[in-house]
Amino acid sequence: MTEIRSEVRLGDCLEQMKNIASESVDLIYLDPPFFTNRHHTAINRERTQIFSFSDAWNGLTEYAEFMELRLRQIHRILKNTGSVFVHCDKSANFLLRVLLDKVFGSEQFRSEIIWTYRRWSNSAKGLMPAHQTIFFYSKTTQFKFNRIYCPYSETTNIDQILQLRARDQHGVSTYATDQNGEVIYSGNKKGVPLSDVWEIPFLNPKAKERTGYPTQKPVLLLERVIEIASTPGDLVLDPFCGSGTTLVAAKLLGRSSIGIDCAPEAVELTQCRLTEPDKTESNLLKKGRAAYINANNDLLSMLNGLDFIPVQRNAGIDAFINTTVDTPPIPVRIQRQKESIADAANKLANAAKSKNAILAILVRTHLDNNTLFDDEIPPLIKLVEATALQINQTLTIQITDIVSKRVPDNMAIKRTLA
Repeated sequence: MTEIRSEVRLGDCLEQMKNIASESVDLIYLDPPFFTNRHHTAINRERTQIFSFSDAWNGLTEYAEFMELRLRQIHRILKNTGSVFVHCDKSANFLLRVLLDKVFGSEQFRSEIIWTYRRWSNSAKGLMPAHQTIFFYSKTTQFKFNRIYCPYSETTNIDQILQLRARDQHGVSTYATDQNGEVIYSGNKKGVPLSDVWEIPFLNPKAKERTGYPTQKPVLLLERVIEIASTPGDLVLDPFCGSGTTLVAAKLLGRSSIGIDCAPEAVELTQCRLTEPDKTESNLLKKGRAAYINANNDLLSMLNGLDFIPVQRNAGIDAFINTTVDTPPIPVRIQRQKESIADAANKLANAAKSKNAILAILVRTHLDNNTLFDDEIPPLIKLVEATALQINQTLTIQITDIVSKRVPDNMAIKRTLA
């Protein structure tokens, strides 16, 4: 059994890679400077250590020379069956694509992977950036590749997918049938082959694996790279290892690894993470985005005609109503079928206070035995009645009034008949 080794080296990756034998590395992933032309600084969660690095350059020429020298070393040490994944964003992805074509050859380009995620909105004018790019190149056409399958879309007709297809005399694809004209099924399917668009959540501030390093990537992202382009026991290299995510993912997947970084604090952080390799599981990937949609559309239909935003996963608030004035959004709760108005008011009040709301709306949908007097309603809550309840109350009053007026007439008729 191959021994799994994880090694972290301090220094410039250009010089360190010169000490690595030619054609000895199976997979290389690099998250190099992005040509952002700014100094990146962040602090860890415990506020005990500051991480920083410079990504400032004297123009594209300097950056291009820096990257080309290192890409040539990467090409030298990569096995003929190996691949390289270069992580970048809009700042210089056009230049890195040109350099990769120059060093590896345009014919060795395999994929432009889009890593997409959802982030909080920013105030910058224009479209909010919600993806980064990973260029996938191989050294030769004999590269390792492990196909990964994903679940079918909810809109896919699975019964059709399971049917065997064949070509007719005109070369047109049709469903295959036996001699009796019955459809032939092809057996179980593995799913849909992994595409070049990867939706993997960005690390949230409370993620267990978050270290505070400015450019830290999720272990789940690096695991996917390693899974598709290497096998257990292979050697993975990250020449700009930063927080060490690549090495952590490699160790979790049974691969040896080498990480290089010129910052002592990055090397120390990587070594620390390797002693207890860990990753944050994504419930979004496990359950799917639809699992998080739990707003009650039947209840929310009562708010039609208002400018509101449905609220997911909140026990006290169903929606926020937007206002035209400069005030915080107004939380709304709609009374449930078997919920007393007092319980509904308490849930809304607690949730609204946690959001620093100045006004909250509680919609009463039915009358119950738990009477709520005006002085018992929390001050920030305004109680309104649903349209259906108003109609029912109006009908009850009107019908009662009509019946009460008719009763004496009926009694008089009965006495006359007697």
